[in-house]
This record gives sequence, C-alpha cells and structure tokens, in this order.
Amino acid sequence: MSILVDKDSRVLVQNITGREGGHQTRQMLAYGTQIVAGT
Repeated sequence: MSILVDKDSRVLVQNITGREGGHQTRQMLAYGTQIVAGT
C-alpha cells in the first residue's frame, strides 16, 4: 500500500492535544505542513 503525499497534501492530526501529538504537530508546522484539523 502506497501513501502518496506532496506539497499540496493537507493533514488531520489525531491526538493533537496530547504531549507527543502537540510536539509532532509543532514540528510539522515548522516544516510547512498544511494542518487542517486535529482531534
């Protein structure tokens, strides 16, 4: 199974309010990832 991601991909983050989820989300934002939602 392939996962296709490019510069236009948008991301939903699970566990964004948790410690590890928040940390990973900050790193993703710093890299330029388009985060559209979090749970």
